[in-house]
Amino acid sequence: MKVSHESYEDVTVVAVKGEITLDEISPLKQLLDEQLARDARDFVLDLTEVPFIDSAGLESMLWLQDQAGEKLGQVRIVGPDENVRKILEITRLQHDFDAHEDIDSAIKSLR
Repeated sequence: MKVSHESYEDVTVVAVKGEITLDEISPLKQLLDEQLARDARDFVLDLTEVPFIDSAGLESMLWLQDQAGEKLGQVRIVGPDENVRKILEITRLQHDFDAHEDIDSAIKSLR
């Protein structure tokens, strides 16, 4: 998995490429920890290039949502494909994450 981030004023956009699984989660967790330590509070997770997410990946998303919420921030997701959407539905988490088709609309929803 590859992760990168960009800041758009007070919103941190985290782009993930590859599967978000227990074996691959370390780079994502490290980047999120660093951003939270820098007082980032609003996040957009770009999942357009994520073909699969396991329970560890879902747990990290829920953890980020909790951490952002403690700072009065929010988390949005962008571009989950059909597989990721199905996983969110099966785990009944589809309503826990506000999904958007593109990064701009996700950022606007946080303002």
